[in-house]
Amino acid sequence: MQSLNQLFTHFENYLPLDDVEKKELSHRAVERNIKRRQFILQEGDVCKYFTFVISGCFKMYGVDKNGTDHIIQFASENEWIAEIGSFYSNKPSRLYIEAMEPSVILQIERLNLFHLYSNFPKFDRNFRVIMENKVIDLENRILQNISSTAEERYQSFLEQYPRLANRIPNTQIASYLGITPEFLSKIRNNIAKK
Repeated sequence: MQSLNQLFTHFENYLPLDDVEKKELSHRAVERNIKRRQFILQEGDVCKYFTFVISGCFKMYGVDKNGTDHIIQFASENEWIAEIGSFYSNKPSRLYIEAMEPSVILQIERLNLFHLYSNFPKFDRNFRVIMENKVIDLENRILQNISSTAEERYQSFLEQYPRLANRIPNTQIASYLGITPEFLSKIRNNIAKK
């Protein structure tokens, strides 16, 4: 299966998997085709899967009491997405994960992932590094939100998500940055003039 080969290649960035580990993972990862605007997690549901994006793009976001979306992260090809708090606590999520494009994903269910952790230490190590990198990204994002200008945050977005700037609507990027789409257009115009 081509999607599994893509996942195996992804693990080459960490501790490469041997044939036994690849076989075990192939029995525990489920491929799904997701339509644009389809949810793989909704507020109030428990996050049951770690999701690896084969193709397409997702956003994870919350909605405030006024109905405004606040995007926390994006995930596109060769990236993982999960609502970690819900996944590990087995409690209802306060967030949504929604496809922004038609997508193909591989999902590993919670108990299957725990089985891999317990029986194949390489998975525990690989996922720990993946999660540590996500924590670093989120720490950097929080620091930027409280100490950087909107233009600096946009530049950081371009560095973190270089493939997405031309794939997703300005409204989504603006939501991620915490600014209006009009202000994002102004920032882009200023950068273009430099």
